[in-house]
Amino acid sequence: MKFALACYGTRGDVEPSVAVGRELQRRGHEVCVAVPPGLVAFAETAGLDAVAYGPELDNFLRDDFLRNFWMQMIRNPVGSLRELWAPITRYWNDTSKVLTTLADGADLLSTGINFEQAAANVAEHYDIPFVSLHHFPMRPNGKLVPALPASVVRSVGTLSEWLFWRSTKEVEDAQRRELGLPRTKVPSPRRIAERGSLEIQAYDAVSVPGLADEWADQNRQRPFTGALTMSLSTEADDDVTSWITSGEPPICFATGSIPVQSPTATIEMISHACDQLGQRALVCAGGTDLRGVPQFDNVKMVGAVNYAAVFPLCRGIVHHGGSGTTAASLRAGVPTLILWSTADQPYWGNQLKRLKVGTSRRLSGASRKSLVTDLRRILQPEYAVRARELAMRMTPAAESVTIAADLYENAVRQAAM
Repeated sequence: MKFALACYGTRGDVEPSVAVGRELQRRGHEVCVAVPPGLVAFAETAGLDAVAYGPELDNFLRDDFLRNFWMQMIRNPVGSLRELWAPITRYWNDTSKVLTTLADGADLLSTGINFEQAAANVAEHYDIPFVSLHHFPMRPNGKLVPALPASVVRSVGTLSEWLFWRSTKEVEDAQRRELGLPRTKVPSPRRIAERGSLEIQAYDAVSVPGLADEWADQNRQRPFTGALTMSLSTEADDDVTSWITSGEPPICFATGSIPVQSPTATIEMISHACDQLGQRALVCAGGTDLRGVPQFDNVKMVGAVNYAAVFPLCRGIVHHGGSGTTAASLRAGVPTLILWSTADQPYWGNQLKRLKVGTSRRLSGASRKSLVTDLRRILQPEYAVRARELAMRMTPAAESVTIAADLYENAVRQAAM
């Protein structure tokens, strides 16, 4: 079988597709992935053939807009959504060309959330199975905002899909015309569902209580696999493990792949908070340059680490709330504080609150005082007990990848019947 896997975004957006691609290749299939230019080397390091897909990530993301997105949503929801979607429209044609070449001769095309609509059109053009990987519940459902009535939340989700379709209809119809497809009459999610395409929920059902029941009649098209990660080892793992085991379990601060705005101020705040609580701090700064940042006796600073190996050894975890990092902290069974800024991050922060295994706060609103308060909260013994209990119900990473690869293979077999 030949699989074409496209995914655009940060490493957290890309790793699920790379993880599945690597497993499919291990099974003897031909796999090619399309990823952002800056992550081609990452995909190739995993052993996959990779091509550049979409613009440089910095050109796609507008930090100033994303940092203030939720405030702008309150002031002007429709305008903010259109501005958020603008990069999708801007690069739709470019990504379509890459997708069309990538999927030529493939038995299946899959995609992540970004540019899902363009990819679905290419799969329809070639009349091959289409798979979408969702790292949070992006289809309309009543569990997205538990504090609001389910019917209201579903209606808002449906309206958002319709607004996106209307905002991008001109560029989508242009793509479909080039592909020899008819103009659109309904939003892409409806067309994807009508084709019987898989919408893999790449997170655990237990992390979103009640959602599996709500989607029970769509279970075949929206299976839950658990988060798709590779748990790659790094050069720092042995040193970090040795440091952790030499003393009391630390609080781990994982900053993610997007650079922190003020590294010095961030490290100073971490040191102060941990000093107040009598804790050690481990700062894992995968995407942030910490050279020149002041050193503190109670803080160890490193680059990227294997979260699957390091998180279980810690007493608490603080991170940005990306879906992959959230799954890693839940699988580790360690209480977590999410300091979110945009996208699905506030959603996962609210879920940790709901599950009572952590708490969350908007990053821009965090301070020395609030960090001490939030850490003191999640370090209470009952949070650790609940986190360990939930971890036992999470799908192991290796099993998640196996389940997803099976779904890909079965989709091709069923199409050939």
